[in-house]
Amino acid sequence: MALSYKKIEPLIISGKNIFSKWFGYFGLGIGVLLLLVSLQMFINIQQLLKENSPRKSGYDFISISKTITNENMGQDNRFTNADLINLKKQPGIDGAAPLISNQFRVKATAGDIVPFNTDLFLESIDNDFIDTLPPGFTWQPGQVMVPIILSSDFLEIYNVFAPAQGLPQLSAKTISSVNIILECSGPLGMQNFKGNIIALSDRINSLLVPKTFMNWSNLRFSGDTAVRASRVYIKTKDANDPKLISYLDQQNYHLNKDKVKFSRIKSILQNIVSALGVFGILVIMLALMLFSFYLQLMIAKSKDNLRLLLTLGYSPKWLAKSVAKTWLPVYLFIIIIALIITEAFHLWFLQFSFVSNANLSYFLHWSVWLTAILLLGLTVFINSRLVKKELNRIM
Repeated sequence: MALSYKKIEPLIISGKNIFSKWFGYFGLGIGVLLLLVSLQMFINIQQLLKENSPRKSGYDFISISKTITNENMGQDNRFTNADLINLKKQPGIDGAAPLISNQFRVKATAGDIVPFNTDLFLESIDNDFIDTLPPGFTWQPGQVMVPIILSSDFLEIYNVFAPAQGLPQLSAKTISSVNIILECSGPLGMQNFKGNIIALSDRINSLLVPKTFMNWSNLRFSGDTAVRASRVYIKTKDANDPKLISYLDQQNYHLNKDKVKFSRIKSILQNIVSALGVFGILVIMLALMLFSFYLQLMIAKSKDNLRLLLTLGYSPKWLAKSVAKTWLPVYLFIIIIALIITEAFHLWFLQFSFVSNANLSYFLHWSVWLTAILLLGLTVFINSRLVKKELNRIM
């Protein structure tokens, strides 16, 4: 009769050893669960922040200005060329463009359709930083018509106060038909232009005109050729990058809080989730160490049986695989339970109101599945190596 391999685990009947084995199972399960849950929550946070940060061409655009305090309110707090160069050198910033304002007086009237007149401020910026850029947003010297891109917020504000002033409310389509007379004046002269609102911007709260018109007008009416800006737009791949926000705070720059309102929340959540992930890895390592002690004790007590099998011709490699396969169903069960609980946490997270409208998948991310498979392979590999090492020691 052929001699078959006899399982050596039942030979360990000590209550202390059984407790160590099940305590190791429990620790491994907790560690795997913490690691998988933290990884999925980390991915959820990243995707949620992307959903709440509308982008153009994969970039975020943030408006910054220098913070005005009681100490510096009497100083020139506009950005210098050195400030712009320093901004562009920062790792998290892919570009910076100043909002150049008019250095002359601008008075606007809208004729009989909208009977009002007011002083205006105009600004210009590089076209790459404008979210809605129609083909007609150009101007050349000698041209009477000046194209204007109006902030959507400004139109909304106008429609709020217009009825109380006896003015008609305007839609986004109607406002393009309103003829605006721009009375531009300064120390060097005065001239009228016709303004035409050709687009609305959701990004920049201003009245934008082409840079060619702004540069020409500043020189024509005030003789000003310097580029000085109170606001700068920066281009970044992640407006919620904690390092970027920290740098801007250190420079005492005031920024659009709505654009980066998730940055500090993101930093806190990522730190918590990362700490849970690291703790999960430590628990897994401790559980594997406990298993190693358990395997060493089990092999030591089964030394005679193993020597007999080795004497009969069974190779240490075969014995190592046979012993390792004993725990494969247990490891597989632990991984599956951890994945089920992680999916439950993920579905619970999706029930919150602040993520209910986000385009998040109901299924676990592929990296979570890959991590679970790698953990299963790692535990089996470590046990096989450990058993093989102990068998070589008793040979």
